[in-house]
Amino acid sequence: MAALTIATGTGNWFSALALGVTLLKCLLIPTYHSTDFEVHRNWLAITHSLPISQWYYEATSEWTLDYPPFFAWFEYILSHVAKYFDQEMLNVHNLNYSSSRTLLFQRFSVIFMDVLFVYAVRECCKCIDGKKVGKELTEKPKFILSVLLLWNFGLLIVDHIHFQYNGFLFGLMLLSIARLFQKRHMEGAFLFAVLLHFKHIYLYVAPAYGVYLLRSYCFTANKPDGSIRWKSFSFVRVISLGLVVFLVSALSLGPFLALNQLPQVFSRLFPFKRGLCHAYWAPNFWALYNALDKVLSVIGLKLKFLDPNNIPKASMTSGLVQQFQHTVLPSVTPLATLICTLIAILPSIFCLWFKPQGPRGFLRCLTLCALSSFMFGWHVHEKAILLAILPMSLLSVGKAGDASIFLILTTTGHYSLFPLLFTAPELPIKILLMLLFTIYSISSLKTLFRKEKPLFNWMETFYLLGLGPLEVCCEFVFPFTSWKRYGWFSTTNS
Repeated sequence: MAALTIATGTGNWFSALALGVTLLKCLLIPTYHSTDFEVHRNWLAITHSLPISQWYYEATSEWTLDYPPFFAWFEYILSHVAKYFDQEMLNVHNLNYSSSRTLLFQRFSVIFMDVLFVYAVRECCKCIDGKKVGKELTEKPKFILSVLLLWNFGLLIVDHIHFQYNGFLFGLMLLSIARLFQKRHMEGAFLFAVLLHFKHIYLYVAPAYGVYLLRSYCFTANKPDGSIRWKSFSFVRVISLGLVVFLVSALSLGPFLALNQLPQVFSRLFPFKRGLCHAYWAPNFWALYNALDKVLSVIGLKLKFLDPNNIPKASMTSGLVQQFQHTVLPSVTPLATLICTLIAILPSIFCLWFKPQGPRGFLRCLTLCALSSFMFGWHVHEKAILLAILPMSLLSVGKAGDASIFLILTTTGHYSLFPLLFTAPELPIKILLMLLFTIYSISSLKTLFRKEKPLFNWMETFYLLGLGPLEVCCEFVFPFTSWKRYGWFSTTNS
């Protein structure tokens, strides 16, 4: 509080928030880290030790390079700093190597790269209108948004405990969103194109970018009723956007095209053989589908409708990343998930085209695209919920209805990340951090919209409060049940 008071007096409250969360990240350095830590160490070794022609072929470790080329070059650059910390971490054959210096380097590299995320948050705050301006600093929408983004619980535990580099990637996305709000469309398009070549999961929100840029940038005027003035179409702007995307793609994929390795690169980026669901199921439609198939198979075996010898050997509850066949329900193909995802995003895309609402309409469409892909995508990771939560944060400080949706989404979405941290020492950390973030989110947004109707109805309140007893059951009751003992369900170090 003292730091915040000083920052308020000097007008540097944003710097105080950023510094505070950076110090917290430093405190989390000794905590548990997942196999993703070894994944990124291995990528450092691959890009440092091997020529580019072998990057997407190297398979000494099971954690092969499966991110787009820009991320590979990012690891290459990091590796030239890493060698000054511990040269041994850059040996491809040093599997599961984790010295204290390696730990410090990798942890601090994530913290350092978050500088881009901090800058992007600041730019997003400039895009928030000042209609709802409280008397106190802590009641201002910009302050609330800064806390919701900088101190986001999900991003904290995924990047700085579990271990990943999502911060600077989301920084690129938020910065591209800010540029679109500022009507700097070419910069926004460039940043998003770059982002796609860092991590291809953002392809799921590409339809929102494409339709918005076509509708709001390539068509330069509307009719009085809001419909398109077709004669206002600008070929120059379309060509400019296409050129930006082409040049970024050429820079990323060009070297591998020259090496005739594009098929190999794409086979790594889109490994459909990993199966419908991740080892730890994301809480989406396919999790319910799998659960229903499991229940039906158990009932079928009990009633002797099913032959035990015909039950598929690959189990969807084994905690392994693999393909499996459903027992009772039809097995799902990648094409089926793609069709379901496209159907789910179509309403928001149509709305963005036919009923444009400016940048906020784009942001709403982007969030819905992210949620649609999370619900119906192929091999969705539980961490992908952040792709919807972070953009939704910008909407939450604008309207009470959006704030309500955000609070439900962020509370349940963050809670779904709990199984990522399954070690005992991290149990109080994740509970405390989530409680602090959730309590702040609810109280600050309630204060911001105190003159409007309550953010939750009684059913929503009951639902959210039910997460407490659910966590008690998961942590202290379930481990002693027969389901856990007989391996019906399993946790995994995903």
